[in-house]
Amino acid sequence: MLDPLLIFVGAVVVICLATAFGPRFNLAGPLILMALGLGVSLLPFVPALEIDPELILVVVLPPLLYSAAVQLPAIEFRRDFGPIAGLSVLLVVVSSIVLGLFFAWLIPGLGIALGIALGAILSPTDAVATSIAKRLGISTRVVTLLEGESLLNDATALVLLRTAIAAVAGGFALGDTVFAFAQAVLVAVLVGAVVGWVNLRVRAWVAHSAANTALSFTIPFIAYLPSEHLGGSGLVAAVVAGIVTGQGAARWFTPDERISDRLNWRTVELLLEGAVFLVMGLELKEIVQRNLERDQGLWQGAWLAVAALAIVLIVRSAYVAMLIWLQGRRRRRHGRTRERVEAMDGRLDQFEARLDAGPTDADRPPGRGGGRPTRRFDMAHARRRLEMGRSRLRRLVADLDYYRDTPLNWRHGSVIVWAGMRGVVTLAAAQTLPRDTVERPLLIFVAFLVAVFSLLLQGLTLPGLVRMLGLTDDKAEGPTREEQQALNAELRVAAGEAVAAGKLQRRDGRPFPENIVRVVGARMTQPPDEDVDARTQEVLELRLAIIEVMRARLGELSHDGRHATAALRHALAELDADQLSLELRLDNAE
Repeated sequence: MLDPLLIFVGAVVVICLATAFGPRFNLAGPLILMALGLGVSLLPFVPALEIDPELILVVVLPPLLYSAAVQLPAIEFRRDFGPIAGLSVLLVVVSSIVLGLFFAWLIPGLGIALGIALGAILSPTDAVATSIAKRLGISTRVVTLLEGESLLNDATALVLLRTAIAAVAGGFALGDTVFAFAQAVLVAVLVGAVVGWVNLRVRAWVAHSAANTALSFTIPFIAYLPSEHLGGSGLVAAVVAGIVTGQGAARWFTPDERISDRLNWRTVELLLEGAVFLVMGLELKEIVQRNLERDQGLWQGAWLAVAALAIVLIVRSAYVAMLIWLQGRRRRRHGRTRERVEAMDGRLDQFEARLDAGPTDADRPPGRGGGRPTRRFDMAHARRRLEMGRSRLRRLVADLDYYRDTPLNWRHGSVIVWAGMRGVVTLAAAQTLPRDTVERPLLIFVAFLVAVFSLLLQGLTLPGLVRMLGLTDDKAEGPTREEQQALNAELRVAAGEAVAAGKLQRRDGRPFPENIVRVVGARMTQPPDEDVDARTQEVLELRLAIIEVMRARLGELSHDGRHATAALRHALAELDADQLSLELRLDNAE
């Protein structure tokens, strides 16, 4: 028997090599790993492998989903939350019911409840599988829809699975099913939000980047376990905790903590994803052997899997076609919406002019007891209302521009349909079926084949489909040059205002010399030219102070929706890298 340590080392090497060399042959690393697993499992000296499904559901999926949620583009996710929720909930429910009726009709003695249970197993797309689509250069909006769907639809599928299994013994009740789903989601959202909030505060207090990153590895499980104990969806709790953490990282974490998090989580994600696909291939022998012992062998499971995958794609195609049509109608209404926004902007201008001119007593509310009007309170409150109105309008205009500039058409819909692959969640959920379930080996075999057929058929042909549809010119990786230049210009304006105000101070509170402020301020507030070495401690510290001003302004810009998440994160990474370089040079100077 091989040494487990040798197996572990070999698996890591294989995962790394497949990830590195797969793109050179125009193949996704996960597909190579699954094919390798399939091939190894068929060798006569390799024993049959069966992984405890709880290991995948509890140990593997929470950190994978958390890592993806941390990197989720929150602005775009908010804008398309409606379509994402529809794909994650309504499409899963409809697919489960259609598949349930199909399986109950064709598998004797299965029953509608177990049929829906199997339908729920096959319905959700997989977060690991959709990582294939992210590498193809397709529209960022399409990637956000796919990623958001795969992060959230697990809750719908697993709650349906639980309810259907319970209905086998106690009967099906629609009210109980709806209540169980609402409870699972609500508990998960609350637990995940609390864990994410506490995570930001605690880790901000831990001033050690390595310890901080090690702490982050516990967060998915801290969110998962209490949520499951309270009847919620632990996977959704891990996702919510990741979203909260990702949005608060720019404010609460230091640059070295953010960089350490990003690199270490990328490594964890790489190894877990690779291990999942390897295991999927290695489990083939055990699943096949169980079905060979049945009277009908492998044929029944094979044609059921092909039919089920066809049904899933047909239902998904119909739903996505409706989704694209609704998005088109919404986009056509944006012209009228923009007219209303411009009218609201005009009213705000009039309101601001009245405030600048000074409101009359009739415009201000009376003081307590009907006495003299409370001028100071009223003016401050009016200014706050004006700024809130301006902020909402800026966000609304940015949203309208986003929908105008990133329309969804039938080509994008085709990619959304074909990129909805099944994966490890399907296989792990199938193995949670009770041991005494009718036709359990067949059901697991069907789930496994649907996942394998989906990954191989859709995963291998998706790059060709994207090229055929002409979508490879869309920029899914990073911001455009123009967008990044516009964002950097806004940061330089904020830095220039801070320098002009003369409020920048060294870390110990002392002011900077005026000549240093003049020289470095000019350098930091102008577009970058040739780098000039900073030779004094005052220069280094002033540049750090200006970077803090830029980062604060970046935080403000992240709320109005004018800039894409990719651009904001790129600018933050640049500021973090500059700060780390300056701090290192400052430490050496001291």
